[in-house]
Amino acid sequence: MFSVRITCLVFAIYALCWTARAQNIAAIDDILIDYQGENPGAALLVIKDGTVVLQRNYGYADLERRIQVKPETNFRLASVTKQFTATCVLQLIHAGNLSLTTPLTEIFSGFPDYGSAITIRHLLTHTSGIPDYEDYVADTALNPQIRDQAVLDILMKCDSGYFTPGSQFRYSNSGYALLALVVEKYSGQSFDAYLRQHIFEPLGMEATLAYIDGKNTVTDRAYGYSRMDNRWERRDQSSTSAVLGDGGIYANVLDLSKWDQALYTDRMLPSHLIEEAFAYSRLINGDTVKYGYGWHLKQNGSGEQVVYHTGSSTSFRNILYRIPSKRFCMILLTNRDQPQEEDMLTLAEEIVAKVL
Repeated sequence: MFSVRITCLVFAIYALCWTARAQNIAAIDDILIDYQGENPGAALLVIKDGTVVLQRNYGYADLERRIQVKPETNFRLASVTKQFTATCVLQLIHAGNLSLTTPLTEIFSGFPDYGSAITIRHLLTHTSGIPDYEDYVADTALNPQIRDQAVLDILMKCDSGYFTPGSQFRYSNSGYALLALVVEKYSGQSFDAYLRQHIFEPLGMEATLAYIDGKNTVTDRAYGYSRMDNRWERRDQSSTSAVLGDGGIYANVLDLSKWDQALYTDRMLPSHLIEEAFAYSRLINGDTVKYGYGWHLKQNGSGEQVVYHTGSSTSFRNILYRIPSKRFCMILLTNRDQPQEEDMLTLAEEIVAKVL
């Protein structure tokens, strides 16, 4: 009789857990209802303690060919790329090739004088004041695409930055385009080759790459769409989409889960550099900057540190959201121009609240 009661209790607990999980999935599906059906889609993956606890796919990766999103679908990461660019630079610093205090004028011959006060740390933390290259490029697919070297060429023609380096925070894609060139100079490899050899291949991220048209191919590719006159129109690229360091990586949620797990180890960087990448930066006046090296930083409602990055480019919106103390990660990749990038954090935290 006792064993029968135990068995019944086990089944009751199992049924309750299953019911709760089904309710959570339904709630998350409701949050992401706009991505379902005949729409550009989304791939969602949630990891807890090294185990995938939720995986959902919605909508289409390719509307014209009616190819649905699946776990292997590769999305343009946009600014989620920056954590990989920062890691490459930190690897080279760890190897002794350069330092966080190396100035731009030492790296790039002939760089204007305003670069003498801009260091690698300033570029990593968006405190350099370096001009935004996008202001010098018409953001339309009708113009030829520029690459990272062209960003340097633009900045070489500027005679000043926006402010004294280290005195303010101003998010800068220019800084991360320059960091990709830093990787090339101090490694002797192209940026895409360095990423492949030192991050993607060691971690088994077989589908992930820095996309260069005519040089490599994105498998299982999601194409970007924008809402135009109440219909979805493919707008996958712009004149700045070929710049790699600030946003040019394509990846899927499965590969990104391997990246997430590697950050709990010293496979990519020693622990002290990972901790530094996740640490708040300081301005000259002592004010705190909620950005590390390639990561946005915040505390959640429970006082736990959150490290995350959103990504927004022509018709892609993404977020990778981690709570390291909980060994928790949520990855959401989408191929549409909605919502606004800053609203991706709100969307992510709605999902996280349902999961946790």
